[in-house]
Amino acid sequence: MADAGTPMTTGVSKTPAEFLKAIKGKAVLVKLNSGVDYRGILACLDGYMNIAMEQTEEYVNGQLKNKYGDAFIRGNNVLYISAINKSAS
Repeated sequence: MADAGTPMTTGVSKTPAEFLKAIKGKAVLVKLNSGVDYRGILACLDGYMNIAMEQTEEYVNGQLKNKYGDAFIRGNNVLYISAINKSAS
């Protein structure tokens, strides 16, 4: 039995900042508050969660609507960012 100070998870825990640094340059899914998804390569982001992406695809209701070379997403529109396998997109 684990003591009160030992986490029960088996995975390595990361802070949000560590996670964001780890996925820079990798394939990500960005979900907006509106429900629209953007998939592409995370180029950079700032302290306001403004996101720059490359090779970006826009999905509405699960259907591909547009492809963009580069995209900029204002941070206050972002619901979450998730790392994805490039083969899954």
